[in-house]
Amino acid sequence: MLLTIDVGNTHTVLGLFDGEEIVEHWRISTDARRTADELAVLLNGLMGMHPLLGEELGDGIEGISICSTVPSVLHELREVTRRYYGDVPAVLVEPGVKTGVPILMDNPKEVGADRIINSLAAVELYGGPAVVVDFGTATTFDAVSARGEYVGGVIAPGIEISVDALGVRGAQLRKIELARPRSVIGKNTVEAMQSGILYGFAGQVDGVVQRMARELAEDPEEVTVIATGGLAPMVLGESSTIDMHEPWLTLIGLRLVYERNVGRQ
Repeated sequence: MLLTIDVGNTHTVLGLFDGEEIVEHWRISTDARRTADELAVLLNGLMGMHPLLGEELGDGIEGISICSTVPSVLHELREVTRRYYGDVPAVLVEPGVKTGVPILMDNPKEVGADRIINSLAAVELYGGPAVVVDFGTATTFDAVSARGEYVGGVIAPGIEISVDALGVRGAQLRKIELARPRSVIGKNTVEAMQSGILYGFAGQVDGVVQRMARELAEDPEEVTVIATGGLAPMVLGESSTIDMHEPWLTLIGLRLVYERNVGRQ
């Protein structure tokens, strides 16, 4: 079994692979204050519920692949792999790790590891050119060329960030549930906010993707648009440019990176 861990700013997603198949997954909150020992207890509790794994920490885990956008959490996970999984091969995605994705940026080191991993998985699954739209803390758009190169991207405020900001800065507004309103024209303040978030972000996605596709390929129709991230399902039905939805894109990319650096499990 291969354990994959994708640490985002808000949530951490874990996936368990048996070969190429993801057989289990979990989503937990990201807490930069958790120590390595606390993370180990959390992992043990989650994986102890899976019938294919043993009761002891590390039983059944043959490899680990990790990427993190939070440096402090990456540091603690490094300690977890050293202390609790010392005999298990582990790949932590950072400069020097082989991804097979050329990064055509002014400063390749400043590109988030998750964005490179997503690009790798997108090319492996769908080929290039492609645009990956990741609905996370930020909404990120990543452009991949026909040759599998990471050529750049776009970063916009995420859906939850926008909802929180609207509730804080609007004197007569409040935090709302992220849900589909009855109609585009809201009949009350909550529905009006929900409509603005849902259709506003769908319009943002379509506008940005169309502009990126025109720069990425002579024929924009050749560009495959893949959506991922926890909030992607909210926008899928309203976007006219998204072709594919792959909720485990980053985890698949982590499996591919592990295979390129260690080998298949």
